[in-house]
Amino acid sequence: MLFRECIIKICAVTSPLSGEVEVDESSLVPVEFEVRDRGKTIIFGLLNREGKVYTEIVPDVIKATLKAIIRGKVDIDSIIHSDGCQGYHGLVDVWNDKHFRVHHGNNQFVRGNSQINGIESFWSYTKIRLVKFHGIDTRTFNLHLKECEFRFNNRGEDLYK
Repeated sequence: MLFRECIIKICAVTSPLSGEVEVDESSLVPVEFEVRDRGKTIIFGLLNREGKVYTEIVPDVIKATLKAIIRGKVDIDSIIHSDGCQGYHGLVDVWNDKHFRVHHGNNQFVRGNSQINGIESFWSYTKIRLVKFHGIDTRTFNLHLKECEFRFNNRGEDLYK
């Protein structure tokens, strides 16, 4: 239990995220993942474009859930980039003119400086890393997710020392 707490504390050190922040949700569906929302485990992530990421398992992608995480982890002076998910509609009252969207449904993936390719790259990295386990016990899934977060945040360092 001590190792788990250390990893979670290390990952939380980078909060709050500031500057330009990408937000996105994803889901993982391998065989033994916890059953949520039709068999999917929903994960939510925030990526500072300077390279740090924060992840969290969420029960749903409704506005109240996503807004609470973003308010708690993102500096008020930050610029937020997201996709067209309905859960991001309520950010306008806080980030007013600093919330930019791309609409993947309209084949829009980059609009000026607005894109979420960084956080989507992290999701790809995480899924490739976790698929080798052929399913993860629900009790340790958060630890595996935080390990991916730690490795991504420290990818420029020699982690084997």
